[in-house]
Amino acid sequence: MIKLENRIKAFATVGKILKELSDEEKEHIYLSAKNENSWFTDENISLALEGVQRYLEEDKLRQWTQSLPEQPSSVKKVGVVMAGNIPLVGFHDFLTVLISGHQLLAKLSSQDSFLIKYISGILTDIEPRFKEKILFLDKLKEAEAMIATGSNNTARYFEYYFAKIPHIIRQNRTSIAVLNGEESQEELKELGNDVFQYFGLGCRNVSKIYVPDHYDFKDVLDSWQAFSPISFHHKYNNNYDYNKSILLVNNEPHYDTGFVLLRETPQLVSPISVIFYERYTDNEDLKKKLDTMEDKIQCVVSQQAWYPNSFAFGEAQQPELWHYADGVNTLDFLQNLS
Repeated sequence: MIKLENRIKAFATVGKILKELSDEEKEHIYLSAKNENSWFTDENISLALEGVQRYLEEDKLRQWTQSLPEQPSSVKKVGVVMAGNIPLVGFHDFLTVLISGHQLLAKLSSQDSFLIKYISGILTDIEPRFKEKILFLDKLKEAEAMIATGSNNTARYFEYYFAKIPHIIRQNRTSIAVLNGEESQEELKELGNDVFQYFGLGCRNVSKIYVPDHYDFKDVLDSWQAFSPISFHHKYNNNYDYNKSILLVNNEPHYDTGFVLLRETPQLVSPISVIFYERYTDNEDLKKKLDTMEDKIQCVVSQQAWYPNSFAFGEAQQPELWHYADGVNTLDFLQNLS
């Protein structure tokens, strides 16, 4: 058994090692991860690793786990089905299962297996007792509890298949931005990070913007020009060309920056290279619109986080340990298994 104190120190040491990676080690990591997923760029892999380092700051780990017992009263085999849409998207579940003292049975995405295994190797080098706590498997038949992330279709399958054991099943979600018309160009550029980081593939990426009636998009379009190099990525640009052709064929009004398209629609989830927008008349109207979408929204961003329970622009992809996917406290779920 690994005491909580030792688990915290081991993960904190992993964070320190990741901060001190040499250029040669980074190059190896980037190349290996990109070989699995051509959406993974050096910049995005680096961004994901920085996120892991923030998670693994010792003070944060202690704050996050202060309610945990030294050991769970009953150690469970916890299955985790991980997605692979952005680098290391499954790391928070990996960390949460192990920091809570349970055994991890992980089914990795073929699109993102190297990075999790790489960090797992660092962890087991630091604390060899974790080796028996981490199993990478194709089938999770022995799982006594389950955390699974997938599409809406696979979520229905998961709900049926794992109905008899405690489970957290996550479905498709997306994130939105709320504008009030008073944002500076610098703030709108920060919003661009929420839109364009990871090519918009993450559930914390903004895919829709709510704007006041008669909103002028000039400042948005100007401030986002800084992100035009995104079009150099062939897969992203293919999506842009395709979606632009659809809008033109259908004669749909839209804004076009040359690398991203803005289209007015009540729909929530936009395709890659397209951002949806919708107008609202006042805050009451805005709240009504968002309330109907609550179970489909991962997070909301707004100027200096003025909208209730939102993040400031630029912070969507910088969650803390206690910012749980779908608002479900995974640490409490695991603690209650005992």
